[in-house]
Amino acid sequence: MSIDVNNESGTEVDEQAILDIARYALARMRIHPLSELSVIVVDTEAMEQLHIQWMDLHGPTDVMSFPMDELRPPGRDDEAAEPPQGLLGDIVLCPEVAKRQGEEAETGHSMDEELQLLTVHGVLHLLGYDHEEPDEKAEMFGLQSAIVDGWRAEKGLTGPSPAPTVS
Repeated sequence: MSIDVNNESGTEVDEQAILDIARYALARMRIHPLSELSVIVVDTEAMEQLHIQWMDLHGPTDVMSFPMDELRPPGRDDEAAEPPQGLLGDIVLCPEVAKRQGEEAETGHSMDEELQLLTVHGVLHLLGYDHEEPDEKAEMFGLQSAIVDGWRAEKGLTGPSPAPTVS
């Protein structure tokens, strides 16, 4: 898996954890190991510009996903099928928004924990998951929690995993 993390935000973030959880999420979703992903960490000004440009919404957001090859995880009927490889796309994260959301969350967690959650959220969006409808939201957020919990358990991290704060 080729994953690039580029921090352009001016804020110190745990880039290794972002890389690790992205790799874990993609492996768990059975994405081809030669696929490529880019994660860009930006400040609030850059995120707001992207939010306006692509969503016509003012103010910075926490995460945005820009799919490229629209890869999808193999379905249950495709257990033996070789997943296609390609360019997954870009995930853009904003640590300043993540910090605020982490502090405001029910469980109260760190900026880095929120960025890990947002990375998984972004990966799932790149793979075609959405949360517009209640059933979609339940599926996506359930999968997101399972991936974050699995990664945290594998890393031996204790305490409650961050509750979904993504809107």
